[in-house]
Amino acid sequence: MTDTGIASSHTKTAESIARRLLFAALAWSVGAMVAGLLIISYIYRTQTFQLLDEELEDTLVSLSRSITFLPYGRITDLEETLLPEVQEYQIPLSGSYWAIVQVDEGGAAVDDKRSKSMWDGDLPISSQLLSQALSETGRAVYGDQIGPADEQVRVALRAIVPVNRATPLVLVAARDKQGTIDAVGGLFYILLGSLLALLATIMAALYFGVRYALRPLAAVSSDVADVREGRATSLPDVYPIEIQPLSDEVNKLLEHNRGVVERARTHVGNLAHALKTPLAVLRNEASGQSTLDEVVRRQTEAMRSNVDHYLRRAQVAARAEALGARTEMRPSLESLANMLGKLFASKGITVQVIPGPKPHFRGEKQDFEEMMGNLMENACKWATSSVRVSIERYGADEVLVHVDDDGPGLKEEERAAALQRGVRLDETAPGTGLGLSIVTEIAEMHKGGLELGDAPLGGLRATLRLPTA
Repeated sequence: MTDTGIASSHTKTAESIARRLLFAALAWSVGAMVAGLLIISYIYRTQTFQLLDEELEDTLVSLSRSITFLPYGRITDLEETLLPEVQEYQIPLSGSYWAIVQVDEGGAAVDDKRSKSMWDGDLPISSQLLSQALSETGRAVYGDQIGPADEQVRVALRAIVPVNRATPLVLVAARDKQGTIDAVGGLFYILLGSLLALLATIMAALYFGVRYALRPLAAVSSDVADVREGRATSLPDVYPIEIQPLSDEVNKLLEHNRGVVERARTHVGNLAHALKTPLAVLRNEASGQSTLDEVVRRQTEAMRSNVDHYLRRAQVAARAEALGARTEMRPSLESLANMLGKLFASKGITVQVIPGPKPHFRGEKQDFEEMMGNLMENACKWATSSVRVSIERYGADEVLVHVDDDGPGLKEEERAAALQRGVRLDETAPGTGLGLSIVTEIAEMHKGGLELGDAPLGGLRATLRLPTA
């Protein structure tokens, strides 16, 4: 079949409201999740290291209380009961260390008392950190250093100047910070997994929520299709308050469309009466045998033919533009077959409608019967004994109606001419030559078409392509 529609070469992809909502929610959720993850991890890391620093501060306090001095400021002993009671301080290279460092007048460490855990390893303090502690006597300073077991340790130093002592003492407390780092990292991954699970749950809930919220739009689409295909005349008043105004406006548009079509029909009828009467008067007045009378009769007949043709086109166009028209095809075909069978019974012509699909034509019954009446009558005129009508599905929303006869048929070059207005391939046959052209025009107004081909019966096959409802 010839496609009468013109496809656009540039098709714009329709956007999905649901997809836009989901993508926007996903972007905001991921952004909030990343921000929350970073903020919570930072807060937890800060607080965890603050607790570590507080533990080191407690160790420094315990060390300062445990020192016993001679009158001239030398350390005589350490009160064991006042030393930090953490068991790790007794285990070599356990990761928890303390030391009391004596410095000379130049600020260099000259002697120290240390925890058993430090063993004979180097003090975990750099010269810069020691200088900072000596410059801020009485205040704890913190830093990250390498421990006796080559581990990363957090170190706290405080320089104190005992009474009767010329040089200060530096109290040192250190603890392996890998456990703290592991705790922070563990919380990060726990939070990440929890937030990802939460994100998946939220997105799933949002997906089903959006589908549920947009369900009325699918109902609107279905209801509009019902109106277009003739199963309803207007949209129902059952939509949510956000969609109801749209439904009301569509109903007003439908009512306006019906009004326009009805007024067009009225104007076409009025025009028909207004033109036909003067033409009839002119034809009756030109009843003589003069050349002028003959010219007037011929021209008035041409005018009447044109008026009938274009008025019919206007009526069909008005009906084709009306929404909601829907016609059951098979009863009309059977009625036409019964009528034509009786009309051509004297010629021995049988008209048969082959059983098959029972579609609905998206248009008015008058237009469908005018098209099929012309095709079936034309087939009966040329058939030898049989005319068959069959229906075939064509795609999702179209149907093919075949009218076959067993007559002489038409040659390839004659078929295109037969569809032209006013062309009669056999002047001896009755008719005006308008039948097939009328069928073509009505079909094209309904976005369909007509083609001629070879019939299985040996004659002509007229195939009418029409939209279905």
